[in-house]
Amino acid sequence: MIWLGIDTSNTPLAIAIVRDGQVLAEYKSSLKITHSIGTMPAIEELLKKADIKPNELDAIAVANGPGSYTGVRIGVTIGKTLAWTLNIPIVSVSSLQVLAGNAPYFSGIVCAIMDARRGNVFAGIYTNGEVVKEAHMSLVELLETVDGMGQPVLFVGTDVEIHWEQIKEVLGDKVQRTDAGFSLPSAAVLIDLAKKTEPTDVHAIVPEYLRVTEAEANWLKEQKKNEN
Repeated sequence: MIWLGIDTSNTPLAIAIVRDGQVLAEYKSSLKITHSIGTMPAIEELLKKADIKPNELDAIAVANGPGSYTGVRIGVTIGKTLAWTLNIPIVSVSSLQVLAGNAPYFSGIVCAIMDARRGNVFAGIYTNGEVVKEAHMSLVELLETVDGMGQPVLFVGTDVEIHWEQIKEVLGDKVQRTDAGFSLPSAAVLIDLAKKTEPTDVHAIVPEYLRVTEAEANWLKEQKKNEN
């Protein structure tokens, strides 16, 4: 069985092709290249290098957020379009869970984060591979939560660097972070996670932002004003 994995949910771009459990080709980049421009050429190049034709794909795995609104939409749209065109199954996986999948053997809490600005983060908290919580929250709330769990904590993600001093100040010796090579999302890990999940109808695959968009927030404010 041949899988194509796509993760465009944040600045990093991750693409992989896996056949029968073997990674044929994988692409990772943290260059700030617009995903709308770079994703399809990367997929086409990887298919070419792996000597795989699009109609030979059996399934698609896509990271469905949270992350950049535009980035998440691009990956989900490309994945759905390919799945619909090729008439093959598609599976969506949390982008935070994909990051946490870089540390499957850590004994303690794995915390995947993406910066959400203004002191906030998208955070996924996991123990033994199981989801404890995935949410948009303040960094302060996140640190209070994991500190109260009383276990060693491993932070994963390229945005850990942005908040590392504050993380270290609160959690002290109980906290670690992954090396640079394990901070980028892996589309091969995405595919491994997708294999454990039942495919969803292509039309049911939607971005999971974990917070309302700015337009939605403004609309809600207007509704409240009108109610008053």
